[in-house]
Amino acid sequence: MTSRRTPRIAVVGAGPAGLVCARVLQRHGIEVTVHEVDTATGVRERAGIVDLHADLGQRALREAGLTAELHAAAHPSGPGRRVLTPQGELVVDDEPDEPDEPDEGVGAPSVFGRGRLHAMLAASLEPGTFRWGRRLLSATPQGDGTHRLAFDDGSEARADLVIGADGAWSAVRPLVSATSPAYTGVTFVEAWFRHVDRDHPAVAGLVGSGQMIATGDGKGLIGRRVGEHVRARIVLSAEPGLRRTGGIPLGGTAAVRAELLERFAGYHERLRVLIRDNDGPYVHRPVHVLPQPHTWPHTPGVTLLGDAAHLGSPFRGDGTGHAMLDGAELALCLAYHDDLGRAVAAYETGMWARRARNRDDGATPARILRRTSRDRSVLTDFGTAGYEPGCRGGDVHLSAAAGAPRPTAGLRRG
Repeated sequence: MTSRRTPRIAVVGAGPAGLVCARVLQRHGIEVTVHEVDTATGVRERAGIVDLHADLGQRALREAGLTAELHAAAHPSGPGRRVLTPQGELVVDDEPDEPDEPDEGVGAPSVFGRGRLHAMLAASLEPGTFRWGRRLLSATPQGDGTHRLAFDDGSEARADLVIGADGAWSAVRPLVSATSPAYTGVTFVEAWFRHVDRDHPAVAGLVGSGQMIATGDGKGLIGRRVGEHVRARIVLSAEPGLRRTGGIPLGGTAAVRAELLERFAGYHERLRVLIRDNDGPYVHRPVHVLPQPHTWPHTPGVTLLGDAAHLGSPFRGDGTGHAMLDGAELALCLAYHDDLGRAVAAYETGMWARRARNRDDGATPARILRRTSRDRSVLTDFGTAGYEPGCRGGDVHLSAAAGAPRPTAGLRRG
């Protein structure tokens, strides 16, 4: 085994971060294997939506060479934002008079269905990339910077670099950090309204082309337009023992609706339409975060991406974008450095600096619910700050525009 052989790179987890990383690596001629617990693409419903901002998720897709797919697969969603008090008074109305024309370079449509995004990224990878149906049980350091991976199907693999892209409850994270996600005291109850212009005109009128926010009295309602549909998030404060449900019983849809309507009895009826007559069941989503900043000592042969590295509040709407950019930046660092250890260290330093500039502390959800939406400062916790390239100072820079793959240095084990 020579010092300049191609390293064995194992991505654990086939979420957006891991798939972008694998795609960019392959564009640069670097072999990679993706280990995923699902048995195939599409076997598990990936509900919900993700916002891909121009300087985060969209930038990562450009590095992945998927600009055309971005424009073809994104859902239309306008830039409008409405803020109402619990009494239904309109405080902010940023609804545009005319829809903006999409800008192919910056203002491209930014809303993806999670399932659609996953399918697009998975289809972009070379045949044989995936090892399906594998749940990681352990990753054991071998003393030389490599790791032995053991999976629940009895299989094993060796890796020179293990990339933990396996989400909030990462099995890879304990290799570098003893930190675990903490409950924020907030739980979402999610509901969907389909074909709102036709079937739910009151919901369509309330939410508009983009997003609607109403908070106060320790709870809130958030509506988001997704093409023909609207996703509603009913936001509740709850003690840790009730984090799974937000204190709402896990009964049938009618029982959950009745309890929610009672909880929001003080809210104006025009807002409570986001609780009534939803299509399908309610889904409970307790909100957990990692403490920020979350860093770790550089550990040979392992690193983290996305929620495994910096699980944050979903209120900002930029978590998936940061995760995808993590994947792109790590892949570019690996492509440009001829030493595996230096490449990983450059990625981690840049990623931590980027997250510090867009810091999202665990108090955000509770802080939002403490304020009434009459206080316009509530908007500061929705959205994201601008992005600056994470690998700086003579290391790797993301291109300013979509470009062809660059020459790959002779990557070797560090």
